[in-house]
Amino acid sequence: MSLYEKLVAGEEKLSLVGLGYVGMPIAVAFAEKIKVIGFDLNKEKIELYKSGIDPTREVGDEAIRAAKVDFTSDVERLKEAKFHIVAVPTPVNADHTPDLRPVEGASRILGQNLSKGSIIVFESTVYPGVTEEICVPILEKESGLKCGVDFKVGYSPERINPGDKVHRLETITKIVSGMDEETLDEVAKVYELVVKAGVHRAESIKVAEAAKVIENSQRDINIAFMNELSIIFHKMGIDTKAVLEAAGTKWNFLKFFPGLVGGHCIGVDPYYLTYKAEQLGYHSQIILSGRRINDDMGKYVAESVVKNLIKADVPVKNARVAILGFTFKENCPDTRNTKVIDIVKELQEYGITPMIVDPVADSREAEREYGMAFVEEKDLKELDAVILAVAHSQYEHLKREQLDGFYKPDSRKILADIKGILNKKEYEDAGYLYWRL
Repeated sequence: MSLYEKLVAGEEKLSLVGLGYVGMPIAVAFAEKIKVIGFDLNKEKIELYKSGIDPTREVGDEAIRAAKVDFTSDVERLKEAKFHIVAVPTPVNADHTPDLRPVEGASRILGQNLSKGSIIVFESTVYPGVTEEICVPILEKESGLKCGVDFKVGYSPERINPGDKVHRLETITKIVSGMDEETLDEVAKVYELVVKAGVHRAESIKVAEAAKVIENSQRDINIAFMNELSIIFHKMGIDTKAVLEAAGTKWNFLKFFPGLVGGHCIGVDPYYLTYKAEQLGYHSQIILSGRRINDDMGKYVAESVVKNLIKADVPVKNARVAILGFTFKENCPDTRNTKVIDIVKELQEYGITPMIVDPVADSREAEREYGMAFVEEKDLKELDAVILAVAHSQYEHLKREQLDGFYKPDSRKILADIKGILNKKEYEDAGYLYWRL
């Protein structure tokens, strides 16, 4: 029997290494079909899952309670599985070079608990070559086993979109790859158990790695173009959203929009690709130019708010400013690598300590990562300016009367609606100094 057949028959188990926003939904999906061990080093997270609590909000508490995943933080339990999926984060260092420590650490742990006949599939976003040139040697060293003889490897890039209830693991075509045809076939069959949209068999592991890293690089470049247009149009006194609505009537116009680009994918993956390119003697021009623009947008937003404070004759130092939303994207509790922190830091340079409200964000994570303490919406009073930073669904229904109550009475109300979710004309007609990207 093949490993796939043994998994389906319940004779072997699948392990999921890394139970974050990507790994946990994968574990839950597979547990409906086969036996799954869900492993994470974070004991607190494991206890939450065991208690039926989903801190990521990706599948919800009810689905966690119903899931048949065997959650554990015990590395020894990995020895029980033969098919391993690695879904740990791959961030960048302060100098924008790849931080491969999580994937290297996962490889070490797996290597120390690897048995003959296993298949390891990496899902973490990496530059082409990482799986075979970095992870495999670690697996071999720690296990004493030989890749291609005692175990096989594959790569299947994650495509889960955190906070998105439409584009899910089951509904997105899954790229799969393997070190040889036999491995590719096994990996494809295993993923086909849960991915209704089907799989795309890449011709090699490096092709699959490259495909993933360019997906987000492409989006990054397109958003950077929109952000640059926003800067230009503001200088011209033209509303960017109105321009994009007009241009969007053409059938082949790509509908991207300006905004803050954070998170673990779009704001990170391009640096993995350009890092590898520089190792090979090529210095990126387009990709890094887009990154520079997007990395500077938090500073640009803060400076625009300060300019509007001056325009409204409000003293900048100690101005009362609130920021609505702190996560890296809408309707997702994850605050890691949020670009809203860039707005906060830049305002602090002007002597402004903004109050931050976010009903969706993981407040403990925000305090741990950034030292940020949130306030309640009821605490927003006597404000000079409001920055609507994240387009959470509840903010789309904000009423003007509600916002009016946040400001100092009889003052010029400054509103920075970064994503343009509110009605510009309504607020300008009401006397607001309204600004958006």
